[in-house]
Amino acid sequence: MLRKERTRVRHERILVALAVATLAACGGPQGPVGARGPTEVGVLTLAARSVSIVDELPGRTVAYRIAEVRPQVSGIVQKRMFEEGGEVKAGAQLYQIDAATYAAALRSAEAALQRAEANRDKAALLRDRYAPLSTADLVSKQAYDDAVTGLAAAEADVAAAKAQVETARINVVYCQVRAPIGGRVGRSLVTEGALVTLQQSSPLAVVQQLDPVYVDITQSSVDMVKLQRAFASGELQHNEQNEAEVTLTLEDGSQYAEHGRLQFAEVTVDQSTGAVVLRALFPNPHRELLPGMFVRAQLTQATKRDALLVPQRGLTRNQQGDAVVFVVEDGNVAKERVVTAARTIGNDWLISNGLKAGDRVILDGLQKIRSGAQVQPVEIAAERSQTTAAAPAGVAQR
Repeated sequence: MLRKERTRVRHERILVALAVATLAACGGPQGPVGARGPTEVGVLTLAARSVSIVDELPGRTVAYRIAEVRPQVSGIVQKRMFEEGGEVKAGAQLYQIDAATYAAALRSAEAALQRAEANRDKAALLRDRYAPLSTADLVSKQAYDDAVTGLAAAEADVAAAKAQVETARINVVYCQVRAPIGGRVGRSLVTEGALVTLQQSSPLAVVQQLDPVYVDITQSSVDMVKLQRAFASGELQHNEQNEAEVTLTLEDGSQYAEHGRLQFAEVTVDQSTGAVVLRALFPNPHRELLPGMFVRAQLTQATKRDALLVPQRGLTRNQQGDAVVFVVEDGNVAKERVVTAARTIGNDWLISNGLKAGDRVILDGLQKIRSGAQVQPVEIAAERSQTTAAAPAGVAQR
């Protein structure tokens, strides 16, 4: 019996030791729920600033000037005098047309001019001889008048002969087909030995000036009307230079180094697309932009002053699909607020309604709070509140 009693006491001691160890591992008795205090959250205090409004629109490049080279006389092409695809200067000779017949016509016209000038000199001598005789009544007045009119007719013949000579000389010059503008010439559409004719429909070659170059941008007429109304209401302001700056993204996704300027907008809307064409002018010193290329144009058309920007991670959607943010109100209470997010600016949202300067928007710790919860706000520096932007800071995109 004594042995059984000792065994029972030993078992009880072991159970007590295990209970104490378990209690120590669990950290002792637990306090009441919520004793840890308010949840710490990261907040950004909003400050108004000016941002540029940028629309990204599709566009195509167009040569600054295009000249379709056509013959101005008929004849056989004797020689091509340019390298296909190369640069030519204005006035450079491109083709030589057989000028033999035109040179002969020039010589014939020059001979006719000499004959007309000889007849004029003869008529002038006759008038000069009759002038004193008519005064002395030694020749009839009719004979003198005939001499005067004969000289006038001879002078008219000289003028006509000179015009014929000039026409023949021009035709000889036109046998040298020259570039009307400087630029890049394409492939030759005729070869040596081909017969070309005056006023033919097909060109011999095409010369395009590529520096500078146009970019034709298409914008919805609806967006253009909205932009005009925003200007009229004062919501947006024109740029200081009052002309839009344009940048380009090329087909491979790279950014074009040069900046352009908007030149004008069409005054009519395309009935098939409902779009308006805007034309921008870009420097193209390295001929990187070729006619017909598809590009994406970032068009800076306006400036919005007193804009409020909220980093994208601070904006969520409620069950109704409305854009909402959490703000810290008086007493450090988190409140959900419905806002209007107009567009993005890099990794920020441009807020047009629902917030004001000085509001503290919660960015960090959103998953740990609910509307009405007590929070402990910790200010986040503005530069730390944004991640790498998809567009330059301060630039709004549609």
